[in-house]
Amino acid sequence: MRHLRVLCAIADAGSLHQAARRLGMAQPSLSTQLRRIEHALGGPLFTRDRTGCRPTPLGHAVLSRARPLVAELAALVTETRAAAARASGGVHLRIGATASRAIPGWLRRLRARGPGTEPTLQMDVSANALLRMVAAGRLDMAFVHEVEGSPLRVPPGLRLRVLVEREPQFVTLAVDHPAAARHEIPLADLAGERWMVDSTVDGEWDALCRVLREAGLEPELLHGDYLTAYSLAATGEVVTVSQPTAHPRSDLAMRPLRGDPIGVRLLLAARTEDELDFGYDELEEAYWDAARQAPAYRDWLERRGIPCAPHPLATTADARA
Repeated sequence: MRHLRVLCAIADAGSLHQAARRLGMAQPSLSTQLRRIEHALGGPLFTRDRTGCRPTPLGHAVLSRARPLVAELAALVTETRAAAARASGGVHLRIGATASRAIPGWLRRLRARGPGTEPTLQMDVSANALLRMVAAGRLDMAFVHEVEGSPLRVPPGLRLRVLVEREPQFVTLAVDHPAAARHEIPLADLAGERWMVDSTVDGEWDALCRVLREAGLEPELLHGDYLTAYSLAATGEVVTVSQPTAHPRSDLAMRPLRGDPIGVRLLLAARTEDELDFGYDELEEAYWDAARQAPAYRDWLERRGIPCAPHPLATTADARA
């Protein structure tokens, strides 16, 4: 079954590099494991080139049998854990999330609901991967970001609740950058800068390319994780996109872009309404607590007359796939 999960992860990710990250493995180890699986099954399961991995005809045949088995086992594990939790009087929540400053406060509030409530956390840069994990029963709920212009691929049957309909994305740059003196920065002021963005985050690379193209700019774009991007931004090497709730740093300035050209929708996903109800209020409180602690975002909200409290940017309607 572990081998079947590996094959499904590679097919879903489209590359060994991405699959290894999602499985928490080193890429060479995953490559070795794939070769062993292919040897055992008698042929190549994926074609590999610079664009990624694609299933061969044999791979498609194996995956068509593997996916139902993996889903059935995940459902069995989910049902068994739920039954055990009910028997012990506890609630064990398996939570997934893309990066957010709201997560520590969310977990803390969930634990405060009662001595039997114990959430576990699965982080992933891919919102689509987390949604698939919820649909397969491997997670109970997931807090994800949907980048404007790049709709998420929501599996059938999931329930979605919108936390923030459109959160603006800020730009992060060195604190001594000339543009940092502005409350809002026009993209034109950054025309000569190099941008760094994590292309493994669903939709972010495409969104930045689109916004820069619409502004008539063609700067150099570099791929890198956001920890590296922040370090380079602090020395003036690059500028980068950041969530408005990002923790302030003395060597960085986080500023809104004029006109808020990049937006993100924040969603909580689960399989049932009861699961959404269980986790939503605590997430909402944690998000707005994080917003209050981010000076640039707090200022952005105040200038628009939006209070830093639950509900101002949230919608209560559920979206069903």
